[in-house]
Amino acid sequence: MIRSNFLRVRACLTRTLIVAGVLAAVLVPAVQRQRSSEAAAPAAPSAATLPALPVGWPSTVQIGLASSSGDAAAMKGVAPYAFRYQYLAGGVNTGTGWANWNANGGFVTNYIQDSISSNITPVFSYYMMYQSAPGNTQAESAGVYNNLANTSTMQSYFADMKLFFQKAGAFPNNKVVLHDEPDLWGFIEQRATGDNAASVAVKVGSTGIPELAGLPDNASGFARGIIKLRDTYARNVVLAYHMSNWGTGTDLTTANPPDATIDALAAKAANFYNSLGARFDLTFVDASDRDAGFKQYVYGDGGASWWDAGDYTRSARMLSQFSALSQTRIVIWQIPLGNTKMRAVNNTTNHYQDNHVEWLLDDTTRAHLAAYRDAGVVAFLFGGGASGTTCACDDAGDGVTNPAPINGNNATSLSADDDGGFFVQKVQAYYAAGAMPIAGAALPPPAPSNTPTRTSTPVAATSTPTRTPTRTTTVVAPTSTPPLTATAVKPTATAPAGTTSWFTMADASPFRVRAGKNQIIVASVTSPQTMTGIIDVEIYSATGVKIGQMYLENQALTANVARTFYFPWRVPAGTAPGTYTVTLGVFHPGWSSVYAWNGNAGLMSIAP
Repeated sequence: MIRSNFLRVRACLTRTLIVAGVLAAVLVPAVQRQRSSEAAAPAAPSAATLPALPVGWPSTVQIGLASSSGDAAAMKGVAPYAFRYQYLAGGVNTGTGWANWNANGGFVTNYIQDSISSNITPVFSYYMMYQSAPGNTQAESAGVYNNLANTSTMQSYFADMKLFFQKAGAFPNNKVVLHDEPDLWGFIEQRATGDNAASVAVKVGSTGIPELAGLPDNASGFARGIIKLRDTYARNVVLAYHMSNWGTGTDLTTANPPDATIDALAAKAANFYNSLGARFDLTFVDASDRDAGFKQYVYGDGGASWWDAGDYTRSARMLSQFSALSQTRIVIWQIPLGNTKMRAVNNTTNHYQDNHVEWLLDDTTRAHLAAYRDAGVVAFLFGGGASGTTCACDDAGDGVTNPAPINGNNATSLSADDDGGFFVQKVQAYYAAGAMPIAGAALPPPAPSNTPTRTSTPVAATSTPTRTPTRTTTVVAPTSTPPLTATAVKPTATAPAGTTSWFTMADASPFRVRAGKNQIIVASVTSPQTMTGIIDVEIYSATGVKIGQMYLENQALTANVARTFYFPWRVPAGTAPGTYTVTLGVFHPGWSSVYAWNGNAGLMSIAP
């Protein structure tokens, strides 16, 4: 989690130490939690069920690090890191946002150039909403929500994001990762009714921004708007959602829930993500964001932030379930860099203890890494979330340090790095032994996203599709998705009188899938009137052959309120590769008439 203002965030990541006073050395033993480690490990998904990797993503588990502009060459000289990350912060309408760090957003251009010159993929954590006015004067949850509902702020926000995509899109042959708004999605999730993003108001289409015309003014429209801007200006950008494990209202790291509860929480988090109706390429999660020792001695939490074996098991289970239900691979981000091995790490400023590096990289069996990899994790990005946390660099500027041991940290420092050089040693050893392979291969790049279409007039009987729906018996429904109900085959329909305008669109997640594999069709429907009907999704080949149909009966629609529906579907084995059209219809109960029909609601692709 991020709970820091602009100066703290930017200072941390530019290695400028901003500390009002120097904390006295604290040489008392760390009070680690005595917590249950007996939670059973989740069943590892097979390569066949794991989501596809983003296009061009490495086929091995990679390591990255927080890194300032100009540091890429030095970073690459230490170890063959694949990623480096940098916050974009400061607010969109304050005059101190990233777009002003260099003229006309040049900071992003420089960071990308610096990264690709050393063959490292740049990652930007876009943390702009809360630091924008007027919400930046309020508590974070309220400030974020009020900014989302402010037309002027959102106009500036989308303009700022458009500038980023334009800068990143200037490097079309290089992958750039945008990690979108850590924490924000968790706050929206907590405000949502029934885990439905459409229930949270956000100014999107009403901002008047041409690219966002027609998108609903809610959190679903917000997510889809971000993707629309990416698709318009920077198809080379890998776009990442942020899943906060506290967004469900239960924090795994403090609640110690049983397996059944973890699975329910994962389904709840995935249900909210899926309700966005937007297909992100990745999901980022943060493990802790500050060293356990930092939270113990700076925040005074009594050692509550230390993780034990049970915490890691619960974390992997949660991520495994979320990855499967959301169909996104996972990046664990902002992992603290402290350790309990080196004498340099003695719970003083810049030298705080933690055990995440040890758990992940000091395990010679690689079982801990494998558990996360099999849960869908494809990369681990390390860094602190506040100034004063431990750095794999000499952020303290105090050179090689070997104070008196505490808590059994007897190893002599290997370098002037604030962690005693432990992280660099373990990263070098990881790559020397060979990066761990990832199960599952990346699929070809997706086609450009569809522009939502409106049916401006009622669909008359003569314009009703002549294709006759049949039942689909191969639906695989996750527990978080409403069950599909079989009904009679629909007859030719007649449009009801008085119908005016509808907004309908559909998206496939993942967009590209192989025959015999699972997929989710996400349908968004906005009705001009309050009514109850059947939501019908059908998939057709380029020659008009229907390969699938799914529908939900007795679905209540409220006038001018978007609803999102999820149709889990297994692509029939033997389906020919190619691009397929997703149609979306809304019918009167009993199939007696058609309210709306969109014959080109979305696209999907069957891979060879």
